[in-house]
Amino acid sequence: MTISISHDHVGITVTPEVHDATVDWYARHFGFQVERSFSSHGTTFTFLVSGNAKIELLTGATRETARTENVLTSMDPSRLHHLCFAVEDLDAAVTALHDGGVELIGGPMEIDAIGQRIAFVTDNVGTIIELSEPGSRPGGRGI
Repeated sequence: MTISISHDHVGITVTPEVHDATVDWYARHFGFQVERSFSSHGTTFTFLVSGNAKIELLTGATRETARTENVLTSMDPSRLHHLCFAVEDLDAAVTALHDGGVELIGGPMEIDAIGQRIAFVTDNVGTIIELSEPGSRPGGRGI
């Protein structure tokens, strides 16, 4: 039996103190909008959408994780490592983010094995975001 799947969303846990700032961060830098928000079982679920990308903020946690300053030293096996947004023009995306006060933690770099250019930033709570520009090889998508 083969199960047919497609990607739906990525969940990011945030504390109540940073929920609104996180919604604002994704809206300001990537154009996300709140699709819906509701509470259940002591947790608030906020779904953010931009095009066909969706993020679920889960608010109720009381402990923050340490931020990372370098993508190459960030391999913590106890958490989501990163999410990836495909962008058409990596240089333009990096410039727009920099102009908005978002600094790179890695790249831009060429990844010949997948035929792409990538860069990394973090959101306001330290979630690593890869930006991936499709290259000359068909089917390339992030690492």
